[in-house]
Order: sequence, then C-alpha cells, then structure tokens
Amino acid sequence: MSFALKEERGFKYIDEGEGQVLLLLHGLMGGLSNWEEVIEEFRHKYRVILPLLPVYELPVITTGVKTLSKFVHKFIKYKQLQNVILLGNSLGGHVGLIYALTHPEKLRALVLSGSSGLYENAFGGSFPAGKVWIL
Repeated sequence: MSFALKEERGFKYIDEGEGQVLLLLHGLMGGLSNWEEVIEEFRHKYRVILPLLPVYELPVITTGVKTLSKFVHKFIKYKQLQNVILLGNSLGGHVGLIYALTHPEKLRALVLSGSSGLYENAFGGSFPAGKVWIL
C-alpha cells in the first residue's frame, strides 16, 4: 500500500487516520516505506504522522540530531500537536531522545526501536547519559 506524501511550508509528511497522534521518525538509511506496515496497522485507531526528516537536504556541517530535533519541534508546532506518542527508529530514535529531553511537555510517550544514541557518543556528544525518561 502506498500513502500520499503531503507538502506544506517546507515539510513533507504522511498523515493518516484520526485520534491520538503517533509521530514516527525514520532512520538515516530508512525510507518512509519502512513504516508502511505500522501505518497500516495503526491508522484505524490513531492519527499516524510520519515527517520526512531533511537528513540529505541540510548542509552537512549543521546536520545532526540536535538540528533534526529542532526540525521535529518546528513540525509539531506547525501542526499544533499535543500529547504526542513519538516512535523513533535508528537515527529517528536518537532524534526522539533529544526531543524528549528538550520538550517533554509535548509528549505522552517515547518508543525507541534500534535507536542510535543509546550506546554510543556520536553526533556531537548528544547522548543523554545517566537519564531514564518514562513519559
């Protein structure tokens, strides 16, 4: 199944279903299609939103998890989302970790899958050492 990619104000994203928001963040090498089965499974009970992270569109020197986390925050503000369940895979999980640390008031829960940032100190030392967050 293929989902329509919407484009608004510099954001590209998939938005399917209604209800509690599940915001999916893809990994570095993962495409939007990696979440296809998740979208199909949950779009009947949730509003599933998958923004395309601008990993390859940003200048290399400024591309990192903090910059991508700021992008996610701008997207959440633009879409006026609250009480978000954030799901991140790989790089998307690392971005989700940083987002949860800086904007916990926007989240209901954080779910990580194969998240970078859990065991390494990559992308500028943004690893949240010694902190466990349960939202």
